[in-house]
Amino acid sequence: MSDLPQAHAFEVEGGHDVCTVRRVPGYSGREAIAVLARDIHERAFPGASFGVLHLGKIVLRAALGRFTYEEDSPEIELDTIFDLASLTKVVATTAMAMLLYQDGQLDLQQPLVEVLPEFRGNDARRERVTMEMLLAHSSGLPAYVRLFEQTANAKKLFEAALRVPLEADPDTRAEYSDIGFILLGKALERLAGTGLSEFCTRRVYGPLQMTATFFCPSPESHASIPPTVNDQSFRHRVIQGEVHDENASVLGGVAGHAGLFSNVRDLMTFSAEMLAPGSVFRPETIAIFTKRQGAPAGTSRALGWDTPSAPSQSGQFFSMRSYGHLGYTGTSLWIDAEREIAVALLTNRTWPDNQSKLIKQVRPAFHDAIMRELLKV
Repeated sequence: MSDLPQAHAFEVEGGHDVCTVRRVPGYSGREAIAVLARDIHERAFPGASFGVLHLGKIVLRAALGRFTYEEDSPEIELDTIFDLASLTKVVATTAMAMLLYQDGQLDLQQPLVEVLPEFRGNDARRERVTMEMLLAHSSGLPAYVRLFEQTANAKKLFEAALRVPLEADPDTRAEYSDIGFILLGKALERLAGTGLSEFCTRRVYGPLQMTATFFCPSPESHASIPPTVNDQSFRHRVIQGEVHDENASVLGGVAGHAGLFSNVRDLMTFSAEMLAPGSVFRPETIAIFTKRQGAPAGTSRALGWDTPSAPSQSGQFFSMRSYGHLGYTGTSLWIDAEREIAVALLTNRTWPDNQSKLIKQVRPAFHDAIMRELLKV
């Protein structure tokens, strides 16, 4: 994608952070920047990078704050790479599912036990869990289990994930599930005959020239990636340049639910393909995977993706034809198919100790500021 005019920097009003911006004429982004600057000051996160795509063009990219709260910490740059956390579920795992569906290798109605026979157990309900239910978070599996506390071995952790009991009948309750996506990632790998990372690099990131998107950053690149947590309870070190999620860490850094790293520019490229497919995805595939599910009752989920609910972390202005996802480390990606808008926000809000929850207030205010400028409301 063509880039914006040369970046310039300015002091953010009311603070000492320098904001670096690229934008097209007519898009200032100042209100959105002010939201982020205020919340950096309030320690919602030490730094952030964001981008806005409108009508097929990147109209704004900005970066502000630092890697940590220390004054001598490196500044966030426009192309800084972040731990995407659960954006992995859509930019990697769901993307792989979409392509396998296009290729005729993924049957959404296929029972999981036909792909992962080890998922069978004494509970007969497990036979009814389908690939579609995993994508829609309606399998009956729980949201999260601290499997990493049971073993530090990748093989044994996956075996433990296979044994996690259902908490509800399949397709009766929407429950966002990391466990479901750990299993989904492995099931897709078996269908494809190759790993998640290799598949996505070859079929998605390579064709789209997403050169800053990958699992398991090289050791020499770690210092250029903002740290996510000073982990004194499990790994007993600062986590920088390696996946924040503990289950994904034990799985070797490549998992269906977490582990992907990227920057705003690459997420804008991915969003452009979702809005105007042709290089990788087919329009009909995107329509199927981004449509809100009709069941279970009250669900906001599409396949892999989420859709705006009330209230929504996407704010109040994204249309009903929007879809997106959040990441635990303070990341998000929202795409409005009706208005051809995409907004990516990357932060490391988990630094230093996972305690700040201010991101829940930041995201809607930030998205509303962006949409007010774009929509003139």
